[in-house]
Amino acid sequence: MAFDLPAAWHVKDPAGELAEGGGAFAEVRNQAGKVMATLRTNMATGSTCTERYPYEVLDSAGIPVLVQGGVVPQFVFETRGNAATPGLYSTPAAGYGITSGPAASGPDACPIFQFFRWPPNAAMFGASYDPDNNATPGDPSLPYLELARKYRDTAEYADIKKMITSLRPAG
Repeated sequence: MAFDLPAAWHVKDPAGELAEGGGAFAEVRNQAGKVMATLRTNMATGSTCTERYPYEVLDSAGIPVLVQGGVVPQFVFETRGNAATPGLYSTPAAGYGITSGPAASGPDACPIFQFFRWPPNAAMFGASYDPDNNATPGDPSLPYLELARKYRDTAEYADIKKMITSLRPAG
């Protein structure tokens, strides 16, 4: 797999122990050394949706070059939970990355599970949104989900989205 890296950002590869059977595990860091996303392949996946949370899709885009089995993966920046109904760990959560799972619909959704089909099983390329890590404008005391919405309009987020959606098979 290959992707376009923003200027002044760098990749740490490998970023840790690889999955059994190999694969890739890389971290993408910005010029300040903060992790903006991780890429892992050869991931064993499985999720059970036992709880559902209010959600919001802040941004999405198809990535046709990664199609597997007729399914076009989507880049998504999404949230789970709100002040009235916390998500996992009793807090709202937000994350950006690639998913080939079904799109959320209705008033609530399963926890964020951003994996996409990639031989021999699955891969992930993304990260959780963290206002202490991701350069977010505005008053840092604003509610988490409001900060996530503000982050969507930043140059850093645009670089992340461009990088992640440039992922393609190598060669």
